Amino acid sequence: MTKTMIKGVLKTWKEDRGFGFISPDDGGKDVFIHISALKGTSRRPVTGDVIYYQIARDNRGKFKAVDAYIDGVEILEDKASGFFNTKTGVMLLALALAVIVAVVVFVAS
Repeated sequence: MTKTMIKGVLKTWKEDRGFGFISPDDGGKDVFIHISALKGTSRRPVTGDVIYYQIARDNRGKFKAVDAYIDGVEILEDKASGFFNTKTGVMLLALALAVIVAVVVFVAS
């Protein structure tokens, strides 16, 4: 089951602090958003951007935007899911380590 994305407009953004507030399209209180909610976006947000997000509560019980993206802005590949998280990458890494160990054992003997 997927969560419903909420649409809003970035009302304010403090670039130097990495956060701002979204004005939800359906009305209601502005929602806090931190830059960490926009993982993988190809650019930083600017005031006026249309943001799609989900809602969560922070550790003080206040609402915040999570799993957000900027409408029309490319999402870059997650660096954690790069080459070495593929089967080929893992196999090549294992092979390289085996070769290194073999060389070390050969040189040490």
